[in-house]
Amino acid sequence: MFNAFPAFEIECETILEIIQTSRAFNSTYSTAGGRQRAWVNQLCLNTFLTWLREEITLDARVYPSMAVLPSFWEVVNGTAITFDNLRLVLIPTLAMDVDELRVPQEWVDIPEWVADYYLAVQVNPDDGWMRIFGYTTHQKLKSIGVYDGSDRTYSLEYEDLIPDLNVLWITKQFTAEATRYELSPLAPLSQTQAENLLQRLGDADIKFPRLEVPFDFWGALLAHGGWRQRLYEMRQGFTQQASILQWLQDGISNFAQILGWEKQEFVPLPSGMRSLEPQAAIVRLTRQLLIAGNTYELRIFPKGNPEEQIWRFELRNSNSENLIPAGFKLKLLTEDLQPFINNEDIATVPVEMLFLEVMLEPGEGLVWEVEPLPEDYDREILRF
Repeated sequence: MFNAFPAFEIECETILEIIQTSRAFNSTYSTAGGRQRAWVNQLCLNTFLTWLREEITLDARVYPSMAVLPSFWEVVNGTAITFDNLRLVLIPTLAMDVDELRVPQEWVDIPEWVADYYLAVQVNPDDGWMRIFGYTTHQKLKSIGVYDGSDRTYSLEYEDLIPDLNVLWITKQFTAEATRYELSPLAPLSQTQAENLLQRLGDADIKFPRLEVPFDFWGALLAHGGWRQRLYEMRQGFTQQASILQWLQDGISNFAQILGWEKQEFVPLPSGMRSLEPQAAIVRLTRQLLIAGNTYELRIFPKGNPEEQIWRFELRNSNSENLIPAGFKLKLLTEDLQPFINNEDIATVPVEMLFLEVMLEPGEGLVWEVEPLPEDYDREILRF
């Protein structure tokens, strides 16, 4: 059980230390506005998350993960945090005369991004302090918030915000407050639509890509983690996405390493008539997944004749003595999230591993999924 929220205002020494650690984010964005937005959001996140973990719960974490935050901040203001089955979105501002909360439409109308609570955060890096001057719910933003189509935001005046964070926890503790407004899902994009949008909006000369196309298209593009990350990369000048084959041959990209991908060599167990013959080493990619407090390993490696482009995906428990529980699922989807024949393996009883083998064309992309969802999961496109 959590304690009640203390009054939230952090001053000089703590925030000034955090300012210094946030400077590194200045060099990873396509525009000056993006660099400032990222810096302010990182400053706000570091300060609030440190306080939240010290005062409320150690389980608080960034949604979907720290690693993918640049792909958010490149195009939109705000950061999501989850704990105790709640999601908060921090909306920072440098303005000193604030009298309202303005939330970008993405955080309100993309179903995958919706939060329970939205916190208005005033940041003053010059004097070394920040404070939360109010919060509201998604339900309230959609019900009484004012939508401004010129900058695609929902706003609430100061008098419509709840100024004391203690009220948030007390409300959750003693009442069943309806925090989220029910949304209809956004129509999915086809592969062609997504590629056209990426080519257009990936141009860094477009300063405000979020305002360039109808929101339904824009929202569906961002909701797909792989496309959102691709948009970010293209706006940094990376026009070609590295393939799994390149990772195996030349080394894993920096971003893939941040996500947790590693390259390993292994020798297959001998079998059959030629069991005494030496086996050639195979290079594979591995990534650790945390699911319900236990660690699992996703493995990807080529199988058979390289010209056949057959790839094997495996999910195993990191402890070789433990099994995959019944109910777990390993699934592969096309880049635009469509299923195909034999695209999933389900554990109906505890098993040593789940695995899938697919034959792919050079340059083809796949999205992997595991159920239950791993912690910090965000869709990614693996290019082959």
